[in-house]
Amino acid sequence: MKKITAILAAVGAALGGVAPAAAATSGSPVAYVRNGDIYVSRGSAETRLTTGGGRSRPHWSPDGRQIAYLKGGQLWTMKADGTAARRLTTRAAAGPSWSPDGRWIAFASLSCTGGPGVYRIAATGGNPAVLFPRDCREQDLPGEPALPTGRAPTSLTERLRTDDAVAWSPDGSKIAFRGGDCESVYDACLSVGTVATGGEQTVAAYGGGSLQNRGFAVVPGWRADGKRLAWTAYQEGETAAQNEPVHLVEYDPASRVKRTVGGVGDRELTYLDATHGLVTGQYRGHSWVMTVGLTDGSRTPLREGSQPSVLAAKR
Repeated sequence: MKKITAILAAVGAALGGVAPAAAATSGSPVAYVRNGDIYVSRGSAETRLTTGGGRSRPHWSPDGRQIAYLKGGQLWTMKADGTAARRLTTRAAAGPSWSPDGRWIAFASLSCTGGPGVYRIAATGGNPAVLFPRDCREQDLPGEPALPTGRAPTSLTERLRTDDAVAWSPDGSKIAFRGGDCESVYDACLSVGTVATGGEQTVAAYGGGSLQNRGFAVVPGWRADGKRLAWTAYQEGETAAQNEPVHLVEYDPASRVKRTVGGVGDRELTYLDATHGLVTGQYRGHSWVMTVGLTDGSRTPLREGSQPSVLAAKR
């Protein structure tokens, strides 16, 4: 994979010359977080949907009528205008993702193995069911884990390291998630699981086995055609030359080829199309949602905030 350090100069030059402007999102509404509240941008208009802070990881339903999100470490939904907020879980939850048909929401929570697992719950509410690890499917649900308390990690890398956001593939057959069976071999890893069978494939790994590195791969996101999967990564290598600060990796599931996209510090990629995406990047000393060209490296600031989710156009 191309080292992210090789693109530092180009990224710096690109960022230095841009000015805030509405990004080319093809008219698709974008949800994002600023200071713990959820906003939606539609063209030049911005709407604040929540107040009071404490929200994170907004994710559009496929029909655009609802947004799933986290509040107080639990899974909630609300209408696209911010009304009718409803808590779906009492379990501690992370990183929701809708099934393509809009019937289910996948989320991460403590599994029967004691590590992160993936559950699904009906979008209308009900009892969650285990998807991964497969061996937990036939067991009783583990006790509800304690909700987060105490001081949250302050550094970006520490906040991301344990981010358990999941991503349901566009065809509904797979879910990408942090951890999995690979944790029996590696210190940190990212898996793609097949919903029907429960089988898992490791797509990124750090430490353990023969790997002499440390790092993480988190916050996965699929392209609308399912032919690419992206995630946020970080690596500490055996030597300083092998270190890679927070960056984005794009993965081809067919060839298993990986490449670095975006710039240093970019994270949380959501695809607009095959050649453009929205990321969280740094601009004017703050986190901004940015439009990034995945082939030419072009960058345009959209809104101050982070954790973008774009409502994909119907294919």
